[in-house]
Amino acid sequence: MLTSQIRSSFLKFFEDNGHEVVNSSSVVPQNDPSLLFTNAGMVQFKNVFTGLEALSYKRATTSQKCIRAGGKHNDLDQVGFTARHHTFFEMLGNFSFGDYFKEEAIFYAWTFLTKELCISPENLLVTVYHTDEEAKGLWEKIAGDVTIIPISTSDNFWSMGDAGPCGPCSEIFYDHGTDIFGGMPGTPDEGGDRYIEIWNIVFMQFEQIAGGKRIPLKNKSIDTGMGLERISSVMQGLHDNYETDIFRHIISSIRDISGTNYETTYPSYKVIADHIRSISFLMADGVVPSNEGRGYVLRRILRRAMRHGHIIGIREPFLSTLSGVLIDTMKQAYPELEKARFTIASMIHSEEEKFLDTLERGLKILQQDIKNIPTGGQLDGEIAFKLYDTYGFPLDLTQDILKTENISVDLEGFEESLEKQRNRAKWAGSGELKQQEIWLSLKKKLAPTNFIGYEQFSGFSKIVAIVQNEEEISELFAGKAYLVVESTPFYAECGGQCGDRGIIEFPDGVFQVTNTVKFCDTLIAHEGTLLSGNIAISSVVHLKIDAERRGKIMANHTATHLLHAALRQILGDHVAQRGSYLDDERLRFDFSHNSAISPENLKKIEALVNAWISEHRVVSHREMSRNEAINSGATALFGEKYGDSVRTICVGDSDTSTKSCHDSKISFELCGGTHVSNTSEIGLFKILSEASIGSGLRRIEAITSESILNYLGEIEELLQKASLQLKCTPAKLPQKISDLVAELKKRNHEISAQKQKTAIANLTFAQKSAAAVFSALLDDYTMEDLRALCDIIKAKYSCGTIGLLVSRDSDSDKTYIAVTVSSDLQSRFRAGDILKIGLDVLGGKGGGGAAFAQGGGASKSKAEAALNAMLTAI
Repeated sequence: MLTSQIRSSFLKFFEDNGHEVVNSSSVVPQNDPSLLFTNAGMVQFKNVFTGLEALSYKRATTSQKCIRAGGKHNDLDQVGFTARHHTFFEMLGNFSFGDYFKEEAIFYAWTFLTKELCISPENLLVTVYHTDEEAKGLWEKIAGDVTIIPISTSDNFWSMGDAGPCGPCSEIFYDHGTDIFGGMPGTPDEGGDRYIEIWNIVFMQFEQIAGGKRIPLKNKSIDTGMGLERISSVMQGLHDNYETDIFRHIISSIRDISGTNYETTYPSYKVIADHIRSISFLMADGVVPSNEGRGYVLRRILRRAMRHGHIIGIREPFLSTLSGVLIDTMKQAYPELEKARFTIASMIHSEEEKFLDTLERGLKILQQDIKNIPTGGQLDGEIAFKLYDTYGFPLDLTQDILKTENISVDLEGFEESLEKQRNRAKWAGSGELKQQEIWLSLKKKLAPTNFIGYEQFSGFSKIVAIVQNEEEISELFAGKAYLVVESTPFYAECGGQCGDRGIIEFPDGVFQVTNTVKFCDTLIAHEGTLLSGNIAISSVVHLKIDAERRGKIMANHTATHLLHAALRQILGDHVAQRGSYLDDERLRFDFSHNSAISPENLKKIEALVNAWISEHRVVSHREMSRNEAINSGATALFGEKYGDSVRTICVGDSDTSTKSCHDSKISFELCGGTHVSNTSEIGLFKILSEASIGSGLRRIEAITSESILNYLGEIEELLQKASLQLKCTPAKLPQKISDLVAELKKRNHEISAQKQKTAIANLTFAQKSAAAVFSALLDDYTMEDLRALCDIIKAKYSCGTIGLLVSRDSDSDKTYIAVTVSSDLQSRFRAGDILKIGLDVLGGKGGGGAAFAQGGGASKSKAEAALNAMLTAI
């Protein structure tokens, strides 16, 4: 039975039993600051289980994409060395929110396994919490003489934290047979791969309160999880998840790329096959490689996969190619992968090119440094830090490499050297801001706010909630607060569009709205200040948005759609929106593209958008189901969560009476924002800048209409000032500036040449250990100057020479060091080793090889001592 068939069978089974099939949420948690990644199926329902949020259904089932590669749940180190550990996996789950409880949960699990999947009951055994006699009795009732093992440890008691819902668990294990090593759970021989947990059922029946006391929950709930990869292994008669069909094409591609055999190098195969899944899904959900937070974990996973590719002989970028194999395998279940195909491949390729250059050198240095370390010994923490700082080796990568040599790392020394860099890898919060409990409470008792702002800019409504200082109040007398009404023309900040501003009037006063935000996806809150009077719940008010400002916002929003279409037409269909923000002054558009856009193409993009504006294209909207919109060709922002009903915006020759845009459309997107009715209302479009914001990601900032006039006025003023300063007309400014730059370069060259002569004349000569050492303590020489001087020393004294140059910067407390060693001395002296002695004195950092090294530190007063220390060491 294929993995895809198991996934479909599971969801259909529970759908047939009254469960709502819910799409997987993003691997980036949307409402839980405690989590780095989504690591279980229940994460998207956490507020439901805690009673802070209510849904329209009481039963749900999902196939949730999960990542366990950081924070509390981290399987990264185990991947490659076991048959079942993964950083990315799919968790099948069924959930009850105060509906059914233990008996139905046990019945559904047993029925699905033994009836739907036809697994023999003889191969199954279950565990229960040792005091949960109710669960034990239900298993005996439903599953007959199945083996039931009581467990007294926390493995069979789940809790959300120190306080909150908790309850006993019941786990279902599969027995792979006597030919597989391993003992039964709960016994002294427990372990091995014979008995594998395939399903965990959590009975949420208590609430943990202060002091360790537990009280019964009013609404008992069910949270279950079954690893899809594990059950696939069972159904395909295998003992290793990595041999199942979901991994088969990836493993085969690794073999073709590397020319090696899986049987002899399987740990690396497993690491690469697992990691390409995590990498691709993280990128598809918007995570970008970086040096902090989620991006840092992604980069660690990438580099670990690259290193294992190196182990099996791969010396060229390959993960970008492998991502295509993964996408082809899983795009039907997760279409966001296909939409992000180019972005994923380009970001991976960029990371590979950057890291592979240094991987080879870093590995050579590491191998050199461990030559004299015995088995069971320890690598100096400073060396591990150097690998991290200079060659980009995360600590766990160095540890992973040393694991095969049975060598550990001096962690204390590493952490002392790391300090600030290590802090960047710590996780201080994740997901979107956690919704305040007051808003979750209000969501339960208030109907969703009715937005009327597509059709009108003002309207009357009734106050249904007032929130001040995170507390609900019945009447507002002064100060800042949030007002919630039954219906509003104010657009709440969402989808990259800023919130509306305006005023709310009532018989004896005015409330000024400075921003409009949405809480819990349903409540539109007007943030602002009471200017006069007082206002109470149930008051009828008149809401008026700043119409002029809204008009500018609408123009900018429609312009982003035109920009997106133009980018795809000029650069290619690989371009996909990765984010945006727009207000009444300008727009910002982030998109996937692997290189800078040429000035010529930027002009073409700008001209195309302006052409569409001048053609008076109609902008229409239509409400439809999400599936209908996608099937009709509407573009969706991947990583964005859409409801079952969506609003679409069509720019082009459209007709709102038809079910889709005509073929002449230039843009058709899912979008809940506000837009102009005709492109002519935009006026003009001007690109201000285009730049990189990350690997494979670009950003364009642009303006429209009145903002362009303001921009041109500022430019004209700058030109006039520059013309007066340089005493020429604006038309002659380019030539004038060019002449000045040429003159400046000439003078700089002359100054540099003179500085070199002065430095060479001041070189101090010393004969040391059969080496001629030329040294100088200089002032106000840049690192570039020092490098040039080293080249002169090498050219003038090609043999038996060491150059030591130290420069103090008079404008700061910085000191720069450059070291050069002639080739015939490099077997005895390495420039990098000599540099390290000077840097130790400065407390600075730097690096280099045998021939040349450079670095510096913020200790100008120690410059002479650093030079003397290096001289003494030779």
